[in-house]
Order: sequence, then C-alpha cells, then structure tokens
Amino acid sequence: MSGGGPEAAAVQVLTRAVQLDNEKKFAEALACYEQGIRLLLQAEKEVNDEGKRSHFRKKTKEYLSRAEAMKEAAAKQRTMGRTHKQIQVEAGATGYSYETIFGPLLDKTLSSVVVEDAYIRSTHQIYNFLHFCELLVLKAECLRSITLRTTRDPSGHGIQHERLSEIQQSLEKHSIKFTFIFSDTIHDREIRFDNGWIIKIGRGLDYFRKADGRFSLGWTEYHFRQCHQTTIDIFHQQSVE
Repeated sequence: MSGGGPEAAAVQVLTRAVQLDNEKKFAEALACYEQGIRLLLQAEKEVNDEGKRSHFRKKTKEYLSRAEAMKEAAAKQRTMGRTHKQIQVEAGATGYSYETIFGPLLDKTLSSVVVEDAYIRSTHQIYNFLHFCELLVLKAECLRSITLRTTRDPSGHGIQHERLSEIQQSLEKHSIKFTFIFSDTIHDREIRFDNGWIIKIGRGLDYFRKADGRFSLGWTEYHFRQCHQTTIDIFHQQSVE
C-alpha cells in the first residue's frame, strides 16, 4: 500500500501494530490494529480502482483476524497474567495429559517454545517429547520454532541424536524449526512459551508411568496414563517481573 491520506496513515499504524504484536504487548497492539482497520475501510471507500479496493478488503480481513487474536490474548493477560497456579499431581493419578496442562496456554500468539530438560534421552522420554511436539503443532498454529536443551545419553548418544534428528526432519515439514542443544550444566526443568507462560515441572515431561500394555488405555492417549508424584508450577512472565 502506498499513497497519501488514510492509506498512508493505515500503513504507519499497522506497521506499529505488528511491532507491538511481536513484542507481546497485546493490548497496545489491539488498539493499533483497530485504528489501522478503520483507516483501511476509509481508504477503500475513497478509491475507485476495483483492484485496490479488493486489496484493501483482503488486508482488512487479515488484520481483523489478527486483532481478534490480540483481543483474546489481551484478555488472558488481564485475567491470568498475575497468577501463579500450582498443581500437585499425586502418585497414580490420571487426567494430567499434556493437553490438560499445556493446552489452555497455547494460542495464536505463540511462535516459539524453549524446553530445558536434562532427561530427554531414553526411548520413552523422547517419545514423551514427541507427543508434546505433536500437541504444539496441533494447537499453536503460528508456532515457528522449538528449542530443546538437554544432556547427552551416556549409554547411547548416537541413538539419541538420531531420534531427535528424525523429529527435526518431521517438524520441518510443518515449517517449524527444531533445534536441540546438548549441555552438561542443565539442572532446572523448565518450559518457556514466548507468549509469556513459564512452566516448571518437578519431573519435567517425564511424569507418566508406563502404560499397562500396548493395547491398554493410556498407551496413546496420555489422559488415561497414571502419573508419578510431581509438582507443576505455571506462571506468566508478568507475575515474575
């Protein structure tokens, strides 16, 4: 878009909206999106060229969708942003699938996830991580990157690297960059979402017991899996600043 009047003003305001959106300043971004949309609608009325009018309508639709996402995110920040939720998972309990724990935190503003967990090494731990990645791909439609920091498996680093590389190739097919980093200094188990949420789990992602069998409830659907005892703390970044 170019030119003067409401069109030029819309470009300026919407550029600022995208910047605030990327900075996770959702309430401010929403105000700019709404102002920019009004200017786009005004610009559409003032042009006679059907091609430009069609372009304005297309951009308006795109920004309306983004503004709706900002509205939801801003509301979530207001109502949940300063809370600390702690979940005590008892030994043998069920109903604590990744979707139950992480699902409410996933939205259109999430673009990057960082997982720090020293124990994504053995077969079942890597399967757990894969299951977590599947949830992210399903629920976070704007996700673009996942970073894992973990330790090397002393009994089979080559196999560990091969399996994580396979996950990497699979995620690439969904336009998601997966980076895995090995470190010997990782101690905390923490997951960070760039929409502000921080999740600390005493046992990391490895809080499920083994399913009773390959043809038992819980083998594929973790909602039915029994859990080890652990504590889950969920914060929003605003609450720890």
